[in-house]
Amino acid sequence: MALSFAPSTRFSKMQSGVWNSGSYMPRVTVRCCETGKEPPRPKSKLQVGSPIIIVEAPKVIKTAASMPCLRANAGLVKPGDVGRIVSRKPKDLWAVRLSIGTYLLDGKYFKALELDE
Repeated sequence: MALSFAPSTRFSKMQSGVWNSGSYMPRVTVRCCETGKEPPRPKSKLQVGSPIIIVEAPKVIKTAASMPCLRANAGLVKPGDVGRIVSRKPKDLWAVRLSIGTYLLDGKYFKALELDE
C-alpha cells in the first residue's frame, strides 16, 4: 500500500486564514489605539521562594510529587498555615511547601506573607 504525500487543496488554504465550514475567512488583527500613556502593571509579589499564608482551605489538595495524588482536604491544609513557594505552574497554580509536604494550590487560596523586618 503506497501513501500519498500530495497536499490537499483544503489544507493549503489554511496557511494564512481560518477554514470554517467550507469557506475561507482571512485572519484580522485589531489593535487598540493609544490615547495616553498606560500606567505600568504592578508585578506580582508572588515568586519562587516567597513566603505565603493560606487564607482559605481548599476542598481538595493535590501533592506535587512525580506521581501526584488528589485527595480531600481533611484538615491537612488550614487557613493560617504558612509555607513557601517552590515553583509556578500554568493557570495560577503554584507548588507550595508546607510543614506537612509540598502541594499544588491555586492562587486564590493563599496570599503573599508580608514580613516585618
